[in-house]
Amino acid sequence: MSPTFDHVTLGQRVLFGSGRAADNLAAEVTRLGARRIMVIASPSEVPVAQEVTKHIDGTLFHDDVAPHVPIAKAESARAAAAEHSIDLLVCVGGGSTTGLAKAVALTTGLPIVAVPTTYAGSEATNVWGLTEAARKTTGVDDRVLPVTVIYDAHLTLSLPVELSVASGLNGMAHCIDSMWAPRTDPINRALAAEGIRALAEGLPAIKNDPQNLRGREQTLYGAYLSAVAFASAGSGLHHKICHVLGGAYDLPHAQTHATVLPYVLAFNAPAAPEAEHRIAGAFGTDTAVAGLDALRVALDAPRALKNYGLDEAWIAEAVELILPFVPDSNPRPVTATDLEALLRAAHAGETPVL
Repeated sequence: MSPTFDHVTLGQRVLFGSGRAADNLAAEVTRLGARRIMVIASPSEVPVAQEVTKHIDGTLFHDDVAPHVPIAKAESARAAAAEHSIDLLVCVGGGSTTGLAKAVALTTGLPIVAVPTTYAGSEATNVWGLTEAARKTTGVDDRVLPVTVIYDAHLTLSLPVELSVASGLNGMAHCIDSMWAPRTDPINRALAAEGIRALAEGLPAIKNDPQNLRGREQTLYGAYLSAVAFASAGSGLHHKICHVLGGAYDLPHAQTHATVLPYVLAFNAPAAPEAEHRIAGAFGTDTAVAGLDALRVALDAPRALKNYGLDEAWIAEAVELILPFVPDSNPRPVTATDLEALLRAAHAGETPVL
């Protein structure tokens, strides 16, 4: 039977080139005709941001950034943008920095130029997230999609191997979740499969040699593909779990995704043979679970949520928080018992069970 689907490709300019970030940013500022620029970067990323923005005149540097975008941080940034009559947002950093820029764009409609320094992928999606009273809310709005993304692998060279691994596996989670997310289709599955292949090639190269620029370029490429696939396919079971855990218990974003991923894959794979076969093919292994497991062993990937701040006593509450957000389209029905078993195994770092 011929495939039938409805696919939307998001409109975005992507500039990719190692060592070219500052020049590419200056060219984009000129192209967009921006005159009052707000540069958003966390305190640790300010030196990188200063280098990237050396050819432009930034009106305001804003470094009040925190994971999961607390609503108070968003309101502060929005007020700063209004006070200085900002007409362009430039964010330099990881997912938290991009997330804050999106929070400003959500209410102001200001354009964003994103310059990622990690493999988070948020820069290529129209998904936003805000945390208030320990609950994370996410949504979709085209206003938050950066108009331009500037990728420069040189900017990731200082990212420690452990964070590179966790961030890259966050990208891998975007790819795998896209195989069975609510709006999945043949186009975003193809992008996700290529993303898996690129990440599986690039991350071990970084692990073996942190200064391997080719490995970092492949990983950036894979992270971009993962985000484009995710933006089209939507949030699957994996992301619903991780968004709740991150917002409710302030767990680190990338490490949480990296830890939970093998458990969701092992849970869903038997019920989604076509997706499982495609994932396995991208890894070049007999099964999807074997491919991800081999990669995680090679990378010495994060293994247990207890190592990242999740108290076992919180699991029962987490199950109740997650259950209402489980997508109806998940390949396998999800019960409270299933979620509890998955979270307990991920908390302890036990071997995922099919």
